[in-house]
Amino acid sequence: MTGATSPALGVVAERRSRVRLLIVLMLFVATTINYADRATISIAGPDMARDLGLSPVQMGYVFSALSWSYVLAQIPGGWLLDRFSVKWVYAAAIFLWSAFTLVQGGIGFFTGLTAVILLFALRLAVGLTEAPIFPANARIVAAWFPAAERGLASAFFNSAQYFATVLFTPLMAWIVHTFGWHHVFTVMGALGIAFAFVWVKTIYGPKDHPSVNRAERDYIEAGGALVDMDGGSRNATSHAGRTIKQLLSNRMLVGIYIAQYCITVLTYFFLTWFPVYLVKERGLSILQAGFAAVLPALCGFAGGLLGGFISDMLLKRGFSLTAARKIPIVGGMLLSMSIIGCNYVQADAVVVGLMALAFFGKGIGALGWAVVADTSPRESGGLSGGLFNTFGNTAGITTPIAIGYIVQQTGSFSGALVFVGANALIAVLCYLVVVGEIRRVHLDPH
Repeated sequence: MTGATSPALGVVAERRSRVRLLIVLMLFVATTINYADRATISIAGPDMARDLGLSPVQMGYVFSALSWSYVLAQIPGGWLLDRFSVKWVYAAAIFLWSAFTLVQGGIGFFTGLTAVILLFALRLAVGLTEAPIFPANARIVAAWFPAAERGLASAFFNSAQYFATVLFTPLMAWIVHTFGWHHVFTVMGALGIAFAFVWVKTIYGPKDHPSVNRAERDYIEAGGALVDMDGGSRNATSHAGRTIKQLLSNRMLVGIYIAQYCITVLTYFFLTWFPVYLVKERGLSILQAGFAAVLPALCGFAGGLLGGFISDMLLKRGFSLTAARKIPIVGGMLLSMSIIGCNYVQADAVVVGLMALAFFGKGIGALGWAVVADTSPRESGGLSGGLFNTFGNTAGITTPIAIGYIVQQTGSFSGALVFVGANALIAVLCYLVVVGEIRRVHLDPH
């Protein structure tokens, strides 16, 4: 809104600041670094497997290590966000996961089983410290953005998972090719530690950010923003078990949680096995695979932004919140099933094109965090987001292992791609059959 003078009062209306755009940009950068650190293991994987003598099943377990602790720490991480400052819990998480990533560069000083155990333990530590990030992202978006802007804001930070591949996969592949796989971890770890200090200087809630003005605060609050970034209830956090029980007894939330598990299967195929698929099944070098992964990632990024834009546009044009969220999710997941088509083509370019189409669809449908911001109880956004992410990232445990067994037993990735596509279909059925109306949950205090 531009400055304007009231004829009656001669008062110039205050121009709204746009601090919320800086906030979501910071979430985007943090999430980009987060996903790049997760993907280090997939880029280093082929050379690491050769040096350490890992089988496909062993690779699957190493790939899944981060997700074991990440899933287990979701509920405690959500509790921390509800109990303490979102800003400082987030900053500590960035610093710690980056430090553990950096230390993985020292695995090269060890050999055999010792190296495998240390690598597994450090990946567990990374997962543990990353746990609060996405619930915090949802909480910050709910505080800073009105409902009509929340879909695009959530899609923007969530699309960072693809941008991380676009920006860092070629760089990490070049580092592996030129300097060795160990140095991927040291470079990415150092970058994250530096960013943690930038975060502390930049992030505040709407009520106390030094650059936000009253016009922007009034605008976002009138549009349904929660405004209080640290709005957790001591009663909710002190009765976390009762709160979780209520959340899990809500049919809408359970449908959303199961769908998120299925959607995240696609994410973890891309983060773990996709480069290996290109090297082992398609015969590309690791450097070629790193660059081949860029197109699907770009399409996933574009799809993520488009999904958020479509959702918010539908909402502004009078569609219900339920329709505005479900239409992109269902359409995107159906499109992502095109990944199965890779089993029926030979040309590498066509394979990459189908992967790009699949991840474009996955990006469109990845609106789960917008739905979390829409549905989480006001007093326990951290716990609700943590529970959602627990279900979703359980796929980070099961997907790498399941694909490892499929590849080892069948000798190809054909069954693995069918497995991934089938999960996309289950996500569609969850939103169409189970979820019902999307609305904010109100907890029973008794």
